[in-house]
Amino acid sequence: MFRGANAISLDSKGRITMPTRYRDGLRVRCDAQMICTVDLRSPCLLLYPLPEWEQVEQKLLNLSDTVPAERQVKRLLQGYATECELDKAGRLLLSGPLRNFAQLDKALMLVGQLNKFEIWSEANWQQQIALAQQQTSQDTFDNNHRLQELTL
Repeated sequence: MFRGANAISLDSKGRITMPTRYRDGLRVRCDAQMICTVDLRSPCLLLYPLPEWEQVEQKLLNLSDTVPAERQVKRLLQGYATECELDKAGRLLLSGPLRNFAQLDKALMLVGQLNKFEIWSEANWQQQIALAQQQTSQDTFDNNHRLQELTL
């Protein structure tokens, strides 16, 4: 499981360096093969180990090509899906279209989300955190039984 928020940098060639603590696990889990695509609801990227992405693809296969919303989801997720391989130095190349979609510049955040990572520009991440803090209230937890189970 991937967890935690990590400040990372985008180099001049469009590469990120995966934090050391994840590298060995990714090499074992997916032979360093990953897929990067866009998030449909946020200005960030989603980075999946290949086996996790293959599960997403199976779900996409069940979507219709004749229902416009389902076709759009397939078009965006599959259209942007890019194979990425960790090199020996633990770096991944992010394509220009992916970087543009997520408005990535030098300062980034790599955020573990259990089975995948999110890649955010640092500015967009800070905005997202501020928004989440505003939207999360005690009432939200009190009125949602599933969230009550998470309360520590």
